[in-house]
Amino acid sequence: MAYIEPAPIKDAENPLESMMERFNLAAEKLGLSDEVYNVLKNPAKQVIVSLPITMDNGKIKVFEGIRVIHSNILGPAKGGIRFAPDVHLDEVRALAAWMTWKCAVVDIPYGGGKGGVRCNPREMSKGEIERLMRAYTLAMIDVFGPDKDIPAPDMGTGPREMAWLMDEYSKAHGMTVNAVVTGKPLVLGGSLGRTEATGRGVMVSALAAMQKLKINPFQATCAVQGFGNVGSWAALLLEERGLKIVSVSDISGAYHNENGINIQEAIAYRDSNNGTLEGFKGAEKLTDPMELLLLDVDVLVPAAVEDVITTSNADKIKAKLIVEGANGPTSAKADAIINEKGIMAVPDILANAGGVTVSYFEWVQNRLGYKWTAERVNRRSDRIMKDAFDNVYEASVKYDVPMRIAAYIVAIDKVAKTYTFRGGF
Repeated sequence: MAYIEPAPIKDAENPLESMMERFNLAAEKLGLSDEVYNVLKNPAKQVIVSLPITMDNGKIKVFEGIRVIHSNILGPAKGGIRFAPDVHLDEVRALAAWMTWKCAVVDIPYGGGKGGVRCNPREMSKGEIERLMRAYTLAMIDVFGPDKDIPAPDMGTGPREMAWLMDEYSKAHGMTVNAVVTGKPLVLGGSLGRTEATGRGVMVSALAAMQKLKINPFQATCAVQGFGNVGSWAALLLEERGLKIVSVSDISGAYHNENGINIQEAIAYRDSNNGTLEGFKGAEKLTDPMELLLLDVDVLVPAAVEDVITTSNADKIKAKLIVEGANGPTSAKADAIINEKGIMAVPDILANAGGVTVSYFEWVQNRLGYKWTAERVNRRSDRIMKDAFDNVYEASVKYDVPMRIAAYIVAIDKVAKTYTFRGGF
């Protein structure tokens, strides 16, 4: 299954407001100056373009394309491009800021960016999608660049679209430029280990948190919401390390087996069944898919969409540990309830940063003109994720705040200090 960067799909709560609520708490704890606060609060660049595309029926349709660069203080911007019917500026701005904090948390030299085109790729032919991606690339030709802004796949795009982007950018520059985009097919300079990277980061974060909570992986139970790229890899890798995965879910519903689900069998079934678990015999189907979140398990991994843990169900969650595979699965208003219950939540900007870490490795390999083995990619990615967890945990203890606010503190502190050392702008 192709890698897709995890990100919210719809915004029950405005995603920008949700992100800013947490940003403000962390900024207050750090005692951020007004100057730095205002610089970090506002995106560095917002580009909106019109993209006239000739459709298969011969008619021309105009699409809206967006690219937001939130920050380039630490280095070139980094972030996915989504093709979705409900793409809007506030969402893209929130995702771009999330990418800034995510890159800073794992200490890689990138700022945050994000892009999108308002369209429905499910209703478009391959040719129409290709023309749209190439038009978007040309419209952003002065924005993108291996030292300026490096896109990646997101919802509605994948390695195929990244190949078209790389080709269009390369043609415009008269040479092959692999490093302008990540998430490419392997033959075009993609990295080994990229597909499982986000799920692997979730696994490393979960094990690090379990160590702090003194939970034995070989006696622990886990429920994983979402069985796409991130959820299925997280479930498989956690199972390999001793956890019993008692429940998983996808668009068809939630499936439960108190004796443990064989994740390899579940993945094989999904892949042979049009990408869905519908009819899976290795577990019983729960009446309500949202019931999965309330199961009495040690570890809960929400890896589907945003705003699934809210004020309406947060007080019923029994898990000791939440590790966020998706972006924004816990609404800002539910944070207080989770904290009050004493549940440790490893936040999205830390737990799912394995994907952007291996994106960085792909970019490094492209710049070097040299490929690393999967073993080297995984070893280096695991170390970065473990170090990032330890840094956030230390900040959590030092400032006496939950892990989520601690992650923002670590990220904002790094970007703010870099801005100060660079002398402002």
